[in-house]
Amino acid sequence: MRPQPLAACLALAVLLPLGAAAQPAPAPATPAPATAPAAAPAPAAPTGNFDNGRVLAYTCQGCHGITGYKNAYPSYRVPKIGGQTQQYLAQALTEYRQGKRRHPTMQAQSMSFSEQEIADLSVYLSTVK
Repeated sequence: MRPQPLAACLALAVLLPLGAAAQPAPAPATPAPATAPAAAPAPAAPTGNFDNGRVLAYTCQGCHGITGYKNAYPSYRVPKIGGQTQQYLAQALTEYRQGKRRHPTMQAQSMSFSEQEIADLSVYLSTVK
């Protein structure tokens, strides 16, 4: 069991009822004209955890952490990911996970990561030189 999600659920279960009691009652709503429903706001991207990212990056170092390393198949140079921006790293892993970027090893690796773990990896790897 992962302690972070459990702790977050417990914190929400304890704090939400307290916050709801302190909020004033909302004013009665006036009926809105019949239009298309407003789009829901995009969910906020998770904030990365550096220490968890360091642990998760252990498997990345097998290919990306060796200077001059090349894959045997297909034959090409493995890109350096250390020091890339958090946004680039998160986008790349997400695109591999969604199948927008194609590389069998990277697709398999990214499928094993949650959005939170991708954020954690991005925070850590952006600091590696």
